Amino acid sequence: MTAKKLTPWLFLAVPLLLYFFWIIGPALYTMYLSLTEWDGLSAPIFIGFDNFRLLFFGDPVFITSLMNNVKWLLIFLVIPVILGLSLAMILNRNIQGEKFFKAAIYSPMILSPAVIGLIWGWIYDPAGGLLNTTLSVIGVKGIIAALMGLSKGANPGWLSDPDIVLYCIIAAAAWRHTGYVMILYLTGLKGIPGDVIEAAKVDGAKGWTLFWHILLPLLKPATIIVVVVTIIESLRAFDMVNIMTQGGPFNSSNVLANFMYMEAFKNYRMGYGAAIAVVLFIIMFGFIVLYLREVVKSETDLS
Repeated sequence: MTAKKLTPWLFLAVPLLLYFFWIIGPALYTMYLSLTEWDGLSAPIFIGFDNFRLLFFGDPVFITSLMNNVKWLLIFLVIPVILGLSLAMILNRNIQGEKFFKAAIYSPMILSPAVIGLIWGWIYDPAGGLLNTTLSVIGVKGIIAALMGLSKGANPGWLSDPDIVLYCIIAAAAWRHTGYVMILYLTGLKGIPGDVIEAAKVDGAKGWTLFWHILLPLLKPATIIVVVVTIIESLRAFDMVNIMTQGGPFNSSNVLANFMYMEAFKNYRMGYGAAIAVVLFIIMFGFIVLYLREVVKSETDLS
């Protein structure tokens, strides 16, 4: 190999080595651990696919966690995406205070999900939380409590009701994610040539027609990124669930990432936790492959 061809590989050698050491190596080791029974202390015992059989055919908590991830995904693909796109359309018009509103809406993204979980945990606090206090001030707390089947004067327990706890956590996560979607769509809108919009308006396109037939198709690259990022964000949900409920009550708010953590580091079932991690990886990898295929297809069409 000539020096000219060797030089790039010399520059890439250290990053590739670190990538293999920190990413590829642990991923392969996790796949191996998923085929074992291991408590983290003694030597792993190879048991084949028993962990996966137990996951899919003998563990109702796994099914609940998987379905909760699906619910999270479906809600995230609707509410934050629609809100983010709507806000982007509004703030793309150079309205007064535009920069302030952009910063205010995006600001939750600079906070870690763990901090968001703590903040919303205080908001949902039954005794003195902001939500119940506000409902009490406007005089509807009793109505909400009655709808939740609580006695008169009781404080709604937003994170203790198995029927609504998951949706309360998703609402907190959506509050954070909406600003990110807005920024992605704003970037896409800034990339649309102004003369295209003007030509469409000259042809009589306006309002919903302009948005549906002109803007939305031109926003397809941004939409692909938004959808993939939203899917990955939904599947890797962990911090808020762990901080706010740890998957409770009765595993009603559990998701795959939190279930994996609890099994591996609380119950010391490292092999079983690794199997959950492998399932989560396969699901996410499938969406990533679809995304890369769309990107390659778009690049091919442009060329």
